Amino acid sequence: MSVRTARLAVTAGLVGLSSMALIACTSNTPEAEKTTSTGTQQVAAKGNDEPGKKVKIGFSAPAADHGWMGAITKATQAEAKKYPDVELQVAEGTNDVNLQISQVETFINQKVDAIVLLPFDGAALTAVATKAMQAGITVINVDREFDSSFAARTTVLGDNHGMGVSAGTYICEQLKGKKDAVVAEIAGIDSLPLTQERSKGFKEALADCGLKVNNRVAAEFTVESGEKAATNLLQAAPKIDAIWNHDDDQGVGVMAAIKNSGRKEFFVVGGAGSANVMRDIKSGNSLLKATVIYPSTQGADGIRLARLLVQKKALGDLVEVEVPRVVQLYAPVVTKDNVDQYLPTAFES
Repeated sequence: MSVRTARLAVTAGLVGLSSMALIACTSNTPEAEKTTSTGTQQVAAKGNDEPGKKVKIGFSAPAADHGWMGAITKATQAEAKKYPDVELQVAEGTNDVNLQISQVETFINQKVDAIVLLPFDGAALTAVATKAMQAGITVINVDREFDSSFAARTTVLGDNHGMGVSAGTYICEQLKGKKDAVVAEIAGIDSLPLTQERSKGFKEALADCGLKVNNRVAAEFTVESGEKAATNLLQAAPKIDAIWNHDDDQGVGVMAAIKNSGRKEFFVVGGAGSANVMRDIKSGNSLLKATVIYPSTQGADGIRLARLLVQKKALGDLVEVEVPRVVQLYAPVVTKDNVDQYLPTAFES
């Protein structure tokens, strides 16, 4: 079974399991929702954008030290401003786990209705998120997952494994069965599960066409780390046919290192989907031939979902009367052929 077929089969299985979980388990519902009478439970989705009950939402995310994270916070704030019934309290972005925990504690003490939380470290923020749920606060987990399903009502995710599959599949198509092709990978922060999932998907997709990752280095989602990692890679690998760089922010440094090396024998695929990378792809004059989208709308989606949950509404286009437990966004490949479709919503690195 190919990796693409396997992914479809697994997805279908997960849909079935998710449906059963919605029926059989309500333990991930905030305490305040559990005590609501049946007559006031979720109503059929109707006029979701109409003003309703005032919703106070707390938002916390890591520091906006690169373009994608900055775009997450900006989109979250912009989405909240669309609704007169939403009051958004934004904590200062931080990469200090203890400080982020204290921010969530503050939201709990302020008795907000919901918390949209993109944790710097999902495992480290699990306990305090669970505490918020137990206090009757609806928690929306964004991007980096908690360790427990009790820590959030709904999780909004990009498809990290799917990013790797999309990048690997594109490279396979471009190399057209060249079995001796040398493929390199510039990963993000290796300790993060999201990086591990991206690499896993990439490896699986390459194996599907008889290729492998010949050279791999890791950066840290920053320009400086990208340049350093790419420099090391280019020195270690005298011949390369294709490079997948996990992150377009660190890709600014990656492309600087490539330019300094003077090498042009390979093509580059990016990750996340920044506007500057898309402009390079559109120009046709760059080694960058594609990038894989990792949506920076996840926090904004979290605002919408938090509002629906607190106001006891459902998603308008679903028959199910409950907001789903997991919303996973797609990871399409952007090339010169479709770049105009994605450029308007891209973020700046």
